[in-house]
Amino acid sequence: MNTPILSVEQIQKYYGNRGNLTKALDRLSFSVEPKEFLGIMGASGSGKTTLLNCISTIDTVTSGNIYIEGTDITALRGARLSDFRSRKLGFIFQDYNLLDTLTAYENIALALSISKVRPGEIHGRVLSVADALNISDILQKYPFQMSGGQQQRVAAARAIVTHPALVLADEPTGSLDSNSSRMLLTLLCRLNETLGATILMVTHDAFSASYCRRILFIKDGKLFHELNRGTDSRQEFFSKILEVVSVLGGESNERM
Repeated sequence: MNTPILSVEQIQKYYGNRGNLTKALDRLSFSVEPKEFLGIMGASGSGKTTLLNCISTIDTVTSGNIYIEGTDITALRGARLSDFRSRKLGFIFQDYNLLDTLTAYENIALALSISKVRPGEIHGRVLSVADALNISDILQKYPFQMSGGQQQRVAAARAIVTHPALVLADEPTGSLDSNSSRMLLTLLCRLNETLGATILMVTHDAFSASYCRRILFIKDGKLFHELNRGTDSRQEFFSKILEVVSVLGGESNERM
């Protein structure tokens, strides 16, 4: 039996003080196996963004534990936490977060430099991931010279070039048109199926979620429902997602 890449155990997150306390996460538990493509869905205010922030070490839990490859990240602080984040986590953001003054090549290479990869290895790894993501022809371009879809593919390359244990995608199609969204989601599937990347994607969009293999639905900081795609086609999975979203409430972006 595989050891989970991610184990979330009874985590709680409170904001405010006793007079005005908000419970964002309420004893939430789940795990993610190696090479999974997991989606997290929920209406605005459900706790899904707080959950992602805690897993990504941007925020801390009030109680409970989060383990990534067996390491309790809730116990890490300072330099140890920064080092762990750079080595074990990859991030794909809605707004790309590329550095405008660096080329695509330099944006990707920077992630390797931060992870203390030997200089002699960097060039080959950048070229390899660029080839896999079909961005070799834009490596010398700056972000302002790229389309939104190209920028997001560079961001995806930056996220996986360090071979992280877990790739975290936060509404990655939120700033893309429908065609670029399809391209990125197909790319994420390829990263998952061909390169074996373990991906956790937070989204409110049923279309995006239909590319995942499993989805957890969050409501009021708790696990509301779980869907596994199994042998379903993406269209069939999409329909099941819409059914849950209609009960859950919130946006679904019904497009297929």
